[in-house]
Amino acid sequence: MKASTKTSINPPVFFTSGGLILALVLFAVVAPSAAKATFDATQAWILTNLSWFYVLTVAIILLAVVYLAFSRYGDIKLGPDHSQPDYRNVTWFAMLFSAGMGIGLMFFGVAEPVMHYVDPPVGESGTVVAAREAMKITFFHWGLHAWAIYAIVGLILAFFSFRHGLPLTLRSALYPLIGNRIHGPIGDAVDIFAIIGTVLGIATSLGIGVAQINSGLNHLFGVPVGVSTQIVLIVITSGLATISVASGLDRGIRILSETNLALAVILLLFVLVLGPTVFLLQTFVQNTGSYLSELVNKTFNLYAYQPTDWIGGWTLFYWGWWIAWSPFVGLFIARISRGRTIREFVRGVLLVPAGFTFLWMTVFGDTALHMIAVQGVTQLAEVVSQDSSLALFAFLEHLPLASITSIVAIIMVVVFFVTSADSGALVVDLLASRGATHSPVWQRIFWASLMGVVAIALLLADGLEALQTATIASALPFSIILLLALWGLFKALNLDATKRRIRYQTITRFQPMSSGQPWQHRLRNIVLMPHRADVLAFMHKVVLPAMHAVANELQKQGYEVIVHEKGEKDHLELAVEHHGEYMDFSYAVWPLEQFRPALTSDQKDTEDERRYFRAEVFLREGGQDYDIMGWSRDDVIGDILDQYERHRQYLHMVHTNEPAQPDPA
Repeated sequence: MKASTKTSINPPVFFTSGGLILALVLFAVVAPSAAKATFDATQAWILTNLSWFYVLTVAIILLAVVYLAFSRYGDIKLGPDHSQPDYRNVTWFAMLFSAGMGIGLMFFGVAEPVMHYVDPPVGESGTVVAAREAMKITFFHWGLHAWAIYAIVGLILAFFSFRHGLPLTLRSALYPLIGNRIHGPIGDAVDIFAIIGTVLGIATSLGIGVAQINSGLNHLFGVPVGVSTQIVLIVITSGLATISVASGLDRGIRILSETNLALAVILLLFVLVLGPTVFLLQTFVQNTGSYLSELVNKTFNLYAYQPTDWIGGWTLFYWGWWIAWSPFVGLFIARISRGRTIREFVRGVLLVPAGFTFLWMTVFGDTALHMIAVQGVTQLAEVVSQDSSLALFAFLEHLPLASITSIVAIIMVVVFFVTSADSGALVVDLLASRGATHSPVWQRIFWASLMGVVAIALLLADGLEALQTATIASALPFSIILLLALWGLFKALNLDATKRRIRYQTITRFQPMSSGQPWQHRLRNIVLMPHRADVLAFMHKVVLPAMHAVANELQKQGYEVIVHEKGEKDHLELAVEHHGEYMDFSYAVWPLEQFRPALTSDQKDTEDERRYFRAEVFLREGGQDYDIMGWSRDDVIGDILDQYERHRQYLHMVHTNEPAQPDPA
């Protein structure tokens, strides 16, 4: 579908978020010292008094995500029951990796293990115990907890948007709790909050991240390190992001994500093969085992009995950062995950990226520790301690082909920033456009450009650190929103599971023989492979009169019933509307194309000869996977009544057992 040339913005969200962003940036630019002091004091108060709440929130989220993967809800699709994933697995994983943590791995893959080795939270530095603990901590900070936060936000948004027809914006997560009020000021406030966090988070990361690119260029080519150079780099990066976001999700972001994933795998294999390979394979297994065995202890460890500032500067900082970024990353993950089951979604978002992250941290982190502790390359530790942005390039210097791999690393950092900026612009545009997926190109260009402008303004005024601190502090209110949304998700999933259970309590009629048709006629219908014209003729001669007959009878009893005769792709639909505060009923028949299987060894039909059509039944929750082609009018009426009876039973159980907000679909 071609993007509209008219605006799709939601004015209250667009202008309010824009004004607040401008106000915060002006505060950081005009009075950077005051801004930093204010935000630092806020963050310090939160970490001192509410660190337990951050830790408990992240633990609840991880437990909820794991439970959903193994529960009865795991088979529910993020979309109608008949929907299929929009992207193949490799593309999906690449976009998850690029938007979620790609740039962080480039920056911290070497730096964090070395920093924990040199300055551990407890114990003596520079020992074997310190090295082992450094990798455990790194795994903990970049493992399942971080991806669980992204996963739960993405899951909530994808479920309510793709399965229940709500806008693909953060406000939809609160529907089970406040109902249609999400379309008013409360919903606007939630989306405004998400936009501010996303724009400022990406802008501050862009400003800080160009320091790594600048350091790499200085290390390789002597490019001067300074504000002017970094402004040029921001302009270039933002320009590339603007081109990418203008080309759309299926082209720019997809191609860049796949390219960067391929480069990441090549660089990973390069270090693995040329580094201490056996040692790395051993440490990968041991690190993973240590991480899993101490997962519960580290999750709830607040160092309450041995107070230290370390947890505030590391663990709680990470938790706050992941939560603050989750509206952006979670919404982007939701956008690319339509058609996957909850179990498949959790496996893909939680396990695959975390597994790749563990391998990456082991290969780069343990190789760096091996260089320092075994090979005596102590200057690497000194460089990391003085300037962490140089860590990766100083590390690659001690491996073959350093100039080539460093150039590849710089390209990867740039592309990761581009994919973060363009996916961020896409997400902000969704939030500011009531979830419209086909908005004008100029809107996405505007947001991508704004992030670059904000980054430059903050860089010039030395206000980056102040707004980074503000972004982390914003995690507190959003964590409360997230817990409420999680509660709402479980309420909605329980209703969905109830409806699925009712649907399968009795066997679907498929093709009854109540009409007196001989069994030979039924067999002929089973093996018949009709053309599209045959199915359409059947639908209009048999299904349509059956729908009108049911509609007329229900209308006599005071129900509002509509029969849609010219739906998308020629489908027919009977809709019983306005069931008070509960979900409406829909029974539709679609002519779906299929390919006949070769059931005998002598069948040598061409592809065109094997093509046929089915008259499949669709309810509001999706396709039901059975064909009514060849049924009699009375049989179709009976099937409509069966499905409507199940729907009424579902509404009865919802009303009796668990009063809840209606499904808006």
